[in-house]
Amino acid sequence: MAENEKTALIAMSGGVDSSVSAVLMLERGYTCMGATMKLYDSPEKNLKKTKTCCSDRDIYDAAYVAIKLGMPYEIIDLSDEFKDKVIMPFIKTYEAGGTPNPCIECNRYLKFVALRKLAKEKGYDNIVTGHYAQIEYNEETRRYLLKRSVDAKKDQSYVLYSLTQEELAHTIFPLGGMTKDETRAIAEKHGLINAEKGDSQDICFVPDGDYVGFMERYQNKSYAPGDFIDENGKVIGQHKGAVHYTTGQRKGLGIAAGERIFVYDKDMEKNLVFVGSEDKVFSKEFIVRDVNWISVPSIDAPVRLSIMTRYRGKEAMGTVEKISSEEVSEYYASRGRNFSAAETHSENGQEDFNTSDSYYKVTFDTPQRAITTGQAAVFYDGEYVYGGGTIDLVLKD
Repeated sequence: MAENEKTALIAMSGGVDSSVSAVLMLERGYTCMGATMKLYDSPEKNLKKTKTCCSDRDIYDAAYVAIKLGMPYEIIDLSDEFKDKVIMPFIKTYEAGGTPNPCIECNRYLKFVALRKLAKEKGYDNIVTGHYAQIEYNEETRRYLLKRSVDAKKDQSYVLYSLTQEELAHTIFPLGGMTKDETRAIAEKHGLINAEKGDSQDICFVPDGDYVGFMERYQNKSYAPGDFIDENGKVIGQHKGAVHYTTGQRKGLGIAAGERIFVYDKDMEKNLVFVGSEDKVFSKEFIVRDVNWISVPSIDAPVRLSIMTRYRGKEAMGTVEKISSEEVSEYYASRGRNFSAAETHSENGQEDFNTSDSYYKVTFDTPQRAITTGQAAVFYDGEYVYGGGTIDLVLKD
């Protein structure tokens, strides 16, 4: 690369967003290269009407656009890493009673790490993705900040909370200041093959949406049926296996209870699913782990923030505070779980992550519906992502 040359590696998913991102970077005078991550060769890849990313068709579309734009292009095979860092944790989280978000884990452990590595190898200074979010630099705090997209309906800052300062410093989101309609207009103007292509919505390795079926096929196993237990401890029916049910679920229970009932807890070891009235689904407090702070290096005193516990979910005000290992042990014991301060959950080795010695308690001002382990809790200060972590324990009254 020539001295002072602006360079960027474009993460190309085959969709319209990443393709337009490439167009915009070229128009800004960057020398660009395209790259697509090959993550999973699904036996269901030929299913029609699926809305996933990373399929063979997506790779074809990405390569076609790269060639049309005159960029060099590579496919990065990360299938082994994807199995270890995304698929198996996905399965383990469900089997432990939680509800995972594999796209966040992919961003955290694969996408930005692998793309940054390739960019360095090829001599490119920045990586570019088609995410709808914005990055700013605060001169006063000397920290990079993650900000919501101007298109509130497409904002993806929630799934990007794990980006470290190093990653934010070398990442560009060209679409953060645009709407989806503007993106498609640019694609049509440039005659891109995917200008009208729909957005990916489903999990790439579960294109039919049947995550339990996938888990059974992937591991060549089946999940045993068990008992539904009501608020009085009475068996009121049989379920298909506890992994089939999530906190707050009402439909598909198959119980003639004479009133509306909801899943509010599970005992995975005993294969029990607890159901009751809707008020049982609400809670105010939970513990988060693997917290990544963006706006600040860390917190020592309680902080008032707006908190989102589910992608596209509603935000609510609450307090985030650091708690000691002794306090964590007490909370876990109250829920019948063991906790060791020596255990660690983060596996990516990034210094920006707080791990097992830094757990935080979140307390909402008012009870919130269906807070679920395995999901991300993302903290906002206005338009900015203050930080976020993984919900590890929900505290019941």
